[in-house]
Amino acid sequence: MATERKPAFTQALLAGAMAGTSVDLLFFPIDTIKTRLQSSQGFWKAGGFVGMYKGIGSVFVGSAPGAAAFFSTYEFLKQKIPLRDNLAPFNHMLAASGGEVAACLIRVPTEVVKTRTQTSAYGDLGKSSFRAFRMVLSEEGVRGLYRGFRITVMREIPFTSLQFPLYEFLKSKLSQKIGRKPLYAREAAVCGSIAGGVAAALTTPLDVLKTRVMLDLRDPSKEKLPSLSGRLKSIYAKEGMKALFAGALPRTLWISAGGAVFLGVYEWAVNGLMGL
Repeated sequence: MATERKPAFTQALLAGAMAGTSVDLLFFPIDTIKTRLQSSQGFWKAGGFVGMYKGIGSVFVGSAPGAAAFFSTYEFLKQKIPLRDNLAPFNHMLAASGGEVAACLIRVPTEVVKTRTQTSAYGDLGKSSFRAFRMVLSEEGVRGLYRGFRITVMREIPFTSLQFPLYEFLKSKLSQKIGRKPLYAREAAVCGSIAGGVAAALTTPLDVLKTRVMLDLRDPSKEKLPSLSGRLKSIYAKEGMKALFAGALPRTLWISAGGAVFLGVYEWAVNGLMGL
């Protein structure tokens, strides 16, 4: 079996940017449906099936740098963390978690703008991504752009700790079976689809909580907002367990299909940049 070459930092950065942008643009309508299903105002009041591309402007701004930050950090840590062989899954978990924290510094502000635009949280005053961005800044300042940062990290770390060790495991097993490294992009895409779908389904309650926090327009300087555990208990008490898994189907389908594109495009881009 051929030895697998490791991508350089810049190769991982460029490939990650291509992968992230491809997925977010391709599956944006599914993300809109998921976000509206999870909003406290309900799917139809949040916009129903109208304006499925509202908020896509924020994707153009944040998708490429967010994904680039994730993959460059992930590949760097995966090679530098001194855990190998039978501890490889922990290596992948730690590397992926570090990558998500780096990505969230870029992703969260664009997520705040995107979710509020998708659900028409500001009405006609914030009907475009740029207008929603200005509304957030004028009413909450820079701090408002990071509303939900903690819960986003809390969602992403369990998600990526499930997705990437499973992805690397599936790639390893498939490589052993076919006797070849690296895998073709289409083969990596299948592994990415399975890993993404499993992780998405299991972490849906955290995604619901993230959406609710980002859509909460109350001013924390004027009133005390509920804690994350308090929000979770409130959703369960008032709306039941079903609400905690709102949007689970489109989220799982979106990330399963998106995982195939995301990781498939990433592997394709890395292989191309490495001259394979």
